[in-house]
Amino acid sequence: AHAHEVEQALAFIEQAKQQLDDKGVPYDKGVEVGGMIEIPAAALALPMFMQRLDFLSLGTNDLIQYTLAIDRTDDAVAHLYDPLHPAVLHLVAHVIHAANRGRTPVAVCGEMAGDLSLTRLLLGFGLRSFSMHPAQRLAIKERVLRTDLAAVQDAAQKVLRSSDAAKTRELLARLNA
Repeated sequence: AHAHEVEQALAFIEQAKQQLDDKGVPYDKGVEVGGMIEIPAAALALPMFMQRLDFLSLGTNDLIQYTLAIDRTDDAVAHLYDPLHPAVLHLVAHVIHAANRGRTPVAVCGEMAGDLSLTRLLLGFGLRSFSMHPAQRLAIKERVLRTDLAAVQDAAQKVLRSSDAAKTRELLARLNA
């Protein structure tokens, strides 16, 4: 959530590299460093992270949980956990768009990345890198290959303009038809 946390992590990495150099231990000097965007503060302060990191991974499970203040493991409120909540969709779209605009590679991980019903929506937001359980890869890959990017971009914008959950689900159903 804070720039100083990234700076501290990068300093530790440099320290580890120096220790390896001092001991003559070879390592890949081209290691890229990325960050998980899992809380709304990180999503909203994205430029600060993009300046310091080589890539981003958008952790949707935690982002949804923290955006909606819903503990998905608590049966009393788990039913309120909703990846299609407008606030969640706006944050996800914002991160993808900002990263693409800044030419910072971004992947989506978590349940949203492996949810076949959300693949075209994420493509419409501009996502080009999905991270998911291997069992989901084939179906997601097939959906990606059968997608008209121009059409899903228009549909994704309609979803973002919707504040009605029923309308969002209707738009999503049409997107996946």
